[in-house]
Amino acid sequence: MEALGLKMVGGLKPAVERPSPWPWPWPNRSRRTLGILACSSSSSSNPNSNPNSSSSSSEKAKDSPLSSSSFLSRSQTYALLKQQMAVAAKLEDYKEAARIRDSLKSFEAEEPVLRLRGLMKKAVEEEKFEDAARYRDQLKILAPHAFLRCSSDAVTLGIRVQVRSVYIEGRSLPSKGQYFFAYRIRITNNSQRPVQLLRRHWIITDGNGKTENIWGVGVIGEQPVILPKTGFEYSSACPLSTPNGRMEGDFEMKHIDKVGSPTFNVSIAPFSLSIIGDDDANGLI
Repeated sequence: MEALGLKMVGGLKPAVERPSPWPWPWPNRSRRTLGILACSSSSSSNPNSNPNSSSSSSEKAKDSPLSSSSFLSRSQTYALLKQQMAVAAKLEDYKEAARIRDSLKSFEAEEPVLRLRGLMKKAVEEEKFEDAARYRDQLKILAPHAFLRCSSDAVTLGIRVQVRSVYIEGRSLPSKGQYFFAYRIRITNNSQRPVQLLRRHWIITDGNGKTENIWGVGVIGEQPVILPKTGFEYSSACPLSTPNGRMEGDFEMKHIDKVGSPTFNVSIAPFSLSIIGDDDANGLI
């Protein structure tokens, strides 16, 4: 995961004036939504973090059609086809765009993860739970990230943190192993005391199991104060070298209504970074 070292922040605008891929209704918004900020920076990375935290699979497992490495390869092909179709359409080469579209449809119909997801969902609806369990076990082998959703929701001491991620095709270069994911975070203070967000900590894991820890002060250049029954939301982004991965972490906060209050950590539950997304990716958290 390369450090971007960029900060694309426009003028400060009210959240309601900024278009967003996540149309969350939030009547008590008292803060702003800023532009995208790279989640990884060279100054905030932990120099002692282990870049190879997970052991590698055997050569036999790597060659298996039901291995996670095989899933990575197919995901890369899928992302590349989508990008090629977009390029062909932009160049008005509609014949080529149609050809790639048909290839994508065939790919989607035969892609094991999507096929197994559909079979498992159908088996559950028909109460064929033995079949559903078999499809689930195959998915666990094929794609360990398949059961982690592209959204998460956690509450710590009355502070709720909701996250949703989305793949940004236009900022990605699959042919060069560059995948760009944006995520939107909503923090709601459901407690009776005002809090301030002081620091952030992210644990980012790519599809190969490589883990990176990121620490930083505040979020998007701010250390927001969040009053009771109000909230703060912002958008940021994370580049990966694989077409899927995961993020989790915590925010360090403190109560500001009493001098000397100790800090505490607010959990950010794990969520997936995936080019395929969830079955109901258009739904709200």
